[in-house]
Amino acid sequence: MSVNEEHIKVDAAGPSNGEYARRITVFVAGLIQGFILLRIVLLLLDAKETNGLVAVVLNVSQVFVAPFDGILHTNALHAGGSVFDVAAVVALVGWTLLEGLVIAGIGIFRRETTNP
Repeated sequence: MSVNEEHIKVDAAGPSNGEYARRITVFVAGLIQGFILLRIVLLLLDAKETNGLVAVVLNVSQVFVAPFDGILHTNALHAGGSVFDVAAVVALVGWTLLEGLVIAGIGIFRRETTNP
């Protein structure tokens, strides 16, 4: 061993519980946001609601959009067969704000170790 050789300490502990909570929050919020975005696109493209995949996306996303129905005077704008789901856009903003608040709350209680 030479005099100039440095010893490197490897921390194999892994992410903290707070980091796991943050990752799970981001994952779940991403799934919710993804379903809402798919809903907006499918309704804009006038997708057939009788299609199984379209029906699943619309039904699942409705669960997350429902709390935001009625916030504005207009929930949807119709033009031809397309529908612009205003309530879904409001829901997307609402769920994104909620995600930010939860992540900020997790950050307050997160304990990170500092290297000496």
